Amino acid sequence: MTFRKITSTEDLRRISKEIRENVLISLAEAGSGHTGGSLGLADIFTTLYFNILNHDPDNPDWEDRDRLILSIGHVAPVHYATLAIAGYFPKEELLTLRKLGSRLQGHPGREHGLPGLELSAGSLGQGLSVAVGMALSGKMDNKKWRVYSIHGDGELQEGSIWEAAMSASNYKLNNLISIIDRNDLQIDGKTSDVMQLEPLADKWKSFGWNVLECNGHDHSDIIEKINQAKECKGKPTVIIAKTIMGKGVKSIENNHLWHGKTPLKQQLKDFLIQLEID
Repeated sequence: MTFRKITSTEDLRRISKEIRENVLISLAEAGSGHTGGSLGLADIFTTLYFNILNHDPDNPDWEDRDRLILSIGHVAPVHYATLAIAGYFPKEELLTLRKLGSRLQGHPGREHGLPGLELSAGSLGQGLSVAVGMALSGKMDNKKWRVYSIHGDGELQEGSIWEAAMSASNYKLNNLISIIDRNDLQIDGKTSDVMQLEPLADKWKSFGWNVLECNGHDHSDIIEKINQAKECKGKPTVIIAKTIMGKGVKSIENNHLWHGKTPLKQQLKDFLIQLEID
């Protein structure tokens, strides 16, 4: 059986908050990891796993499941928290993040045996190529499942992204939907200061993609745009999702210094209180 889809935006917001709480708790316990992007992507992960994806936590390798490729592996905490809340493994295991022998390493690794992972992610720029390969395989075999991939905007500075983008349109992979975490920040600061990405939508269009944009914190908008993407024929779709790094914790929002920084245990209580206010 497939996972029951949640349609209530109130319930989706509640799940997003629970994901953010678990992200903060696991990162504070680990003492290292990536906070900003993990918090910023909570609403997108909630929407995918609790409304969009055809998947089954009781049968992670179900042949007809949709495939999710997380290309930006450093935001693994939000993926882990989402999988745990969806029922892939006990939530208590989140406290083992980044510990020796844990299945929850700093970057997702299929070799560690954690259910629900499709890719061992680490090197930025590689995930879209994997997604293209999966989508092409599914198209050739007339499969109904789709491939979704998630990318950072700083990651788009990798040349391999654009090689894969060109291949996806060449093979008319309308079973591929890619989502860009467009928070305008990366580890060294603003993306515009490191390497200008705009006009981003026009670039994807020039590579033959269907381009949509959404508010990455509005579950209804995310659902609407993904459903539009499903209707597109003859080309892949990219959704540029406008997000806020550190979303939910006002004191760290839009601060690139929290790309790879974690809350101290004495900060955790305050951060969780801020989530309650958001």
